[in-house]
Amino acid sequence: MKESGLCPVLPYPALGRFLVQPPTVYGGRSSEAPSGVSSSAVPNPEGPELAGVLEILAVWKRADLVTLLRRARLEFDESDQYGSLLFSHLTTAEVYAPIEDCERLRALPRVDRDRILQALLEIHPPRAHSIEINRLEFFVDPATPVVGRHNDELISDVEAQRALMIAVATGGPRIQSVNEEYKERCTRISAGLADRGLADPNPYRDLWAWYGKWSSGDLPSYQSRRQYISDLYAPLLERLNRGPTAPSFEMFGQPTGWAKVDRGLGEIRKRLEEASTEEQFQAIGLLCRETLISLAQLVYDPSRHTPLDDVVPSESDAKRMLEAYIQVELAGSTNEAARRHARASLDLANDLQHRRTATFRQAALCSEATAAVVNVIAILSGKRDP
Repeated sequence: MKESGLCPVLPYPALGRFLVQPPTVYGGRSSEAPSGVSSSAVPNPEGPELAGVLEILAVWKRADLVTLLRRARLEFDESDQYGSLLFSHLTTAEVYAPIEDCERLRALPRVDRDRILQALLEIHPPRAHSIEINRLEFFVDPATPVVGRHNDELISDVEAQRALMIAVATGGPRIQSVNEEYKERCTRISAGLADRGLADPNPYRDLWAWYGKWSSGDLPSYQSRRQYISDLYAPLLERLNRGPTAPSFEMFGQPTGWAKVDRGLGEIRKRLEEASTEEQFQAIGLLCRETLISLAQLVYDPSRHTPLDDVVPSESDAKRMLEAYIQVELAGSTNEAARRHARASLDLANDLQHRRTATFRQAALCSEATAAVVNVIAILSGKRDP
C-alpha cells in the first residue's frame, strides 16, 4: 500500500489507474468506464493536464500552491464505485511531484489541500458516465531528479560566480577572457534557482554590467567591492546550505479557524521558505506583525481585558491587547509558568519584527514566536479543543 499525503472527501477504494486525457464516447458513455468493464491504464499522449489547475490557483492568488505544483504531473485512479451521478465513477486524483515538492505538498494544512481539490473540480467537474473526483493524494515522482539535500552543484556555481566577480573587480583576469564563462554559469544558476522557487540576487547578466557598477564610483576600493559581492550572495548561500527540506513548518500546525490569521501564517510559511535577501526576511517580520494584529483584534474584549498599564490600546497595538488577554485568561498563580511562556513568545515576536536588519535565523525565530503566540491564544480560546 502506497504511503501518501491524503486529502480525502469520501472513503472509497481506488482501483484502476489511467493518465489524464479527454474521454472519448462509446454510445453516450465515456471510454474510461463502459458498462461492466473495469478501467485500465491508458497513457495520455499529450502529457499532464495541470495547466488549467495552475491557472485557477493563480487567479485565486495562491502563488504558493502554483509554485509547489509547477513540476508535478497528474494521474487519475478510477475506482469501480459509482458516485453521485448516473454511472459516474469515484476517482482519486494523484499528484506526482519531485520529492522536495512532494514533502511540502504532504505537509500542507487541510485548507490548502482542499483548495487544490477545488481547482481540480473546476477543470474536471463530476459528470454522468465519467469520473467523479472525490480524493486527492500526493506521491513522489520517480521520474524526476532529486535535488541534492545541500544543493552541492548549485552552491559550487554560486561560489565560483562570487569569486569571479570579485577577481575581475580587484585586478584579476580581464573581462574579455572570462565573460562567456560568467554568462554560461549565470544561466545555470538562474535555472537551478528557478527549479527551487528562488530568485537570483545578482542583477548583472554579464561582467560588463558589473564593471559599470564598480567603475561608477559607488565602490571605489577593492575592499568595498569584495564586501558588496559577499553581501550580495550571503543570504542565498545561507538558504541553499539549509537544503530543500528545511525549515520545518510543523510550528504552524492545523488551521485555527480564524481565516485571516490562518492566511497570515500560511503566507509567513511560504515567504520564509522562499526568502533569500535581507529585504525578504524583513518582509516576514511585517507579516508576523500583521498576523498578530489580526489575532489581537479577534480575541481582545475591552470590557473584559484591562491593559496592564491602563492605557487603552489602539487598533494596531497587538502587544498591549494580547498581554491583557493573556493576563485575564491565564489568571492565577497556577498559570504563572504558562503566562511567562506566552509573554516571552509575544516579546520575542514583537522585538524581531522591529529589527532593521534581518537574516534567515531572525525571520525563522520571529515566525516561530508568532506561531507560538497564535497557538497559545487558540488553545485559550477553545479553538484547539477536541
